[in-house]
Amino acid sequence: MDFGLTEEQKMIVETTRSFVETELYPHEIEVERSGKLPIELIKELQKKAMEAGLYAANMPAEVGGAGLDTLSWLLYEKELGRANYALHWTCVARPSNILLAGTPEQREKYLMPCIRGETWDCLAMTEPGAGSDLRGMKASARQDGEDWILNGTKHFISHADIAGFAICFMASGEEDTPRGKKKLITAFFVDKGTPGFTVREGYRNVSHRGYTNAVLEFDDVRIPKDQVLGEVHKGFEVANTWLGATRLQVASTCLGRADRALGHALSYAAERKQFGQQIGKFQGISFKLADMALALKAANLLTWEAAWKFDQGTVTEADMSMAKLKATEALAFIADEAIQIHGGMGLMDELPLERIWRDARVERIWEGTSEIQRHIISRELLRPLGA
Repeated sequence: MDFGLTEEQKMIVETTRSFVETELYPHEIEVERSGKLPIELIKELQKKAMEAGLYAANMPAEVGGAGLDTLSWLLYEKELGRANYALHWTCVARPSNILLAGTPEQREKYLMPCIRGETWDCLAMTEPGAGSDLRGMKASARQDGEDWILNGTKHFISHADIAGFAICFMASGEEDTPRGKKKLITAFFVDKGTPGFTVREGYRNVSHRGYTNAVLEFDDVRIPKDQVLGEVHKGFEVANTWLGATRLQVASTCLGRADRALGHALSYAAERKQFGQQIGKFQGISFKLADMALALKAANLLTWEAAWKFDQGTVTEADMSMAKLKATEALAFIADEAIQIHGGMGLMDELPLERIWRDARVERIWEGTSEIQRHIISRELLRPLGA
């Protein structure tokens, strides 16, 4: 494994960081204080991101994306991750890779408008009674002739308010297993405006201000069979095939924020003087900086190794879980220590540290909690031993 970046990767990092610092940073305080991301600002930044070649860059070249390898994509995600989440996710959108699983007709109807910036997608899995245990979902789909009828509720659905459609995972049947009956899951495209499909305002969230969540309600929603994504009863297979790298994406955006927080801590420790010297010369501060740098480097290496293995076809579930677990926990640690180094000023919103600290909390919950990641890692360790 070569630890050096190619010239192309260096250019991706420099271009993305320049865009983030020039175009996104200036709007952070406005979004953080208002909790809103005006559509006019979205469209303005969206246009600039497209001109810079950064919009939908996670997509393959054949559908209009940048065609990046996994490591290059994650380097790009890391730089975007430095900014307020709503700004980079909404204005420099990356359509979900699961859209690539669609038929040619589905790609044209759903994927291409997302790549052109005409709409956004959203994924609907989580329910009030089914978070980590997706097999426990109650939202259902039943066949009725050539159509499907959907009923139930989803919540915590990110940016569903602006999405033109949802990719919904519904319980569509049961199968017998040695451990009893197990629900079968099917994925569906559901267009906003479909009768019986309601998008309600979600919860106020301490993390990622301006990045909304919603409650989706399905009341006898009738959709045609050509809106099934993948095969009937194979929703988990579709998700596992196309959403596996999402944990690496979360890890990378966390690395960007952790790096920004460490940068602020280093600058402050070098400039701030107490008792006649720079505070960075006190062991109480210098050891914090060393531990922060160590945690960040370890998280970087785990993430980049997983990215490299992903492209080699050798990545494991444990590799991606380790990267996500380490990066999210490193971010929480670094953000907290950066605030401690700044003292009271670290909690004021003139600096991005209090935002980074708040935003860090959700990362250990969504896309699989830290406990779920540890379960995946330990299961992979024990499986060869028959345990």
